[in-house]
Amino acid sequence: MQPYERRSGDGQVVRPATPSLSDLPETTNGTLLGGRIAYHQFRQGYRTGLEPVLMAALIPARPGNRVLEAGCGAGAGLLCLSARVENLMLTGFEIDPATAALARINLVLNASKDTQIVTGDICNAGQILNDTPEISSFRFDHIFANPPWHREDATASPEPRRDKARRARKDTLHRWISTFASLLREKGSLTMAIPSTRLAETLAACEKVRIGSAEIIPLWPHEGEEARIVLIRARRGGQAGSRILPGLVLHKDDGSFTPAAEAILRNGQPLYSESFRSPRRVSGPQKDL
Repeated sequence: MQPYERRSGDGQVVRPATPSLSDLPETTNGTLLGGRIAYHQFRQGYRTGLEPVLMAALIPARPGNRVLEAGCGAGAGLLCLSARVENLMLTGFEIDPATAALARINLVLNASKDTQIVTGDICNAGQILNDTPEISSFRFDHIFANPPWHREDATASPEPRRDKARRARKDTLHRWISTFASLLREKGSLTMAIPSTRLAETLAACEKVRIGSAEIIPLWPHEGEEARIVLIRARRGGQAGSRILPGLVLHKDDGSFTPAAEAILRNGQPLYSESFRSPRRVSGPQKDL
């Protein structure tokens, strides 16, 4: 597949030229999944956190599935998912052109096949995808996202790229979820990382567009601390009530990762891989030894 972007002048969707690091702001070199994935990210501005790696571990994808990430950044989530599940057809939406270009570089660097990055606003995804011949008829099997959640009136970040990635209008979350519902196939899954303070709002927005059967996984920074971020996995047309699964403690007292977190973040293991297929007995993260 070829990457696409919407050209601002005439609204056409075009294939951008192959990006080069020399054309972008300064980057740093690193790796994901214990060195399995080579990864560039910008030295200044938004930096990749744990959320895309954890979301990728939670998606119940199978070979041949079509998967979309909204706000894909430099491609960490897409790359981690493709490392765990082979033969996926992946699409990433990224509104910032420079970040989208960096994601394309990371995909090329890792020889990621059947993956494309679309430069554009996810809320305009329907129109953009209709103008993209290779994916115009797609309904996605899975969608995942870490939506922006900083209030519009919050103090602006001194880094414009970071500010753009995080700032949200009052209706942003609802617009994103409504868009996801329009792009998902029936029974397709939606996976999100959100602040725990917005859990009720997120579940209500999902219910309005027939996304239900939510599974909620708290992420605890350390044992005994509150979960500031939670993962949600739900499905379009799901009618079961929401349930809270055993969460994941990320760090030991010394700051290192717990064995359960290490299995996902370093070794690329799935998180609750059974999901909707086994509602009474869910296979979760390994316990600390």
